[in-house]
Amino acid sequence: MNRRANLLPHLVLVPYLAIVLYPLLFVFNSSFKGNSEIVLKPWSLPEAFALDNYVNALTSSHIGKYFFNSLYISATSTLVGILLSTAIAYAVTRMKFPQLSKLVYGVLLLSLLIPPVSLLIPLYIMIKNLGLYNTPLALIIPYTAFGIPLSVFIIAAFLKSMPRELEEAGIMDGLTVYGLLGRIVLPLSTPTLVTVFILNFLNHWNEYIMANLFLSSQNLRTLPVAVVAFMDKFNMNYGALCASVMISCVPVIVVYALLQKKIIEGVTAGSVKG
Repeated sequence: MNRRANLLPHLVLVPYLAIVLYPLLFVFNSSFKGNSEIVLKPWSLPEAFALDNYVNALTSSHIGKYFFNSLYISATSTLVGILLSTAIAYAVTRMKFPQLSKLVYGVLLLSLLIPPVSLLIPLYIMIKNLGLYNTPLALIIPYTAFGIPLSVFIIAAFLKSMPRELEEAGIMDGLTVYGLLGRIVLPLSTPTLVTVFILNFLNHWNEYIMANLFLSSQNLRTLPVAVVAFMDKFNMNYGALCASVMISCVPVIVVYALLQKKIIEGVTAGSVKG
C-alpha cells in the first residue's frame, strides 16, 4: 500500500520532468548538428557527434572570455552580497531596538515587490554620473543591491531559529561582534549561505538587460549578451549557437548538482525552531 502511495507522486512528476528537460536535451542534441540537419531533421539524433560547433564557439566567438567575465561579475556580486546580507540579517534579528529592527526588515521586504526593470532608467543615469558606465562595477553594484533583500529574508529566518545561548557563550569568552559573526554565526549558517549563494549566482549569471545596457565594450560582455550577439555575428549558425548555450549552462548544472543537498538544508533551516 505504501509503495502504491509513493508511486503516484512519481508518476505525476514524470511528465513535469520531461517538459523541463526537453528544451535542454533538444539544445544539447542540436549542438552536434549543422544548420541544414537542424532544419530538416530537428528531432533526430546527429549523423555524427562532431565537436566542430563547440570549437567554433570557443575560438571564433571568444566564448571563453565572456565566460570569465560572467563568472567574475556574478561571483563577486554574490560574495559581497552575502557578506552584507549576513551583517544586516544579524543586526535585524539581534538589534536592541525592536521598532527600528522591524522598520528595516519591513523596508527590505517591501523592496522585493519592486521589479528591477522599473529602475533601469534612474540606475543608468546614476551609473553614468558616477563614471561607472562600461566598467564591471556598473553590474557588480546593482547585482549586489538587488540580491540583498531576498538574502536577508532567508538568512534572518535561520538566525531567528538559532539559540542565543551560543552567542552569549561567545561573549563570555571575549568575542566581539565580528568574532561572533566569524566564529559562530557564519559556520552554523553554512547551508543557508550556500542556498543564498546559488540563488543569487544563478540570477546574476543569467541576467541580460542590465548587462546589455550598462556595458558597451565587447571585451566586457557577459555570456548572455554574447550569446545574443553571437546569432547576428554568425548569421544564425544554429549549431554553434546551441553549443554556446550549452557552455553557458555548465556552471549552473555543476553548481546545482554538487550543492543540491545544501540547498534543501538551507531552505528548511529556519522552518523549525529548536
